[in-house]
Amino acid sequence: MSEIEHAGAELADLLNELDSVLKQAEVDAYLTARSINTSLALLISDALRAYVEGRKQEAAEDLGTAAEEITARLKMAGGGQLHS
Repeated sequence: MSEIEHAGAELADLLNELDSVLKQAEVDAYLTARSINTSLALLISDALRAYVEGRKQEAAEDLGTAAEEITARLKMAGGGQLHS
């Protein structure tokens, strides 16, 4: 396996581990206690995987969906406008 292939495999392993961690009940409870939606975190993780695999259109769509949902949830929670 070349160094580049090895790097790609390491990255895939890391992203798989992130998905596994995000799916743990304890992690879900941790995130939920902080008003963070685990499903959105998983969507963002999927978008990151798509991006690093070169599926940029899919990544853009997933990240856009996540950004819209986070913004909507902030507004519903009284977060109002996002600051730059």
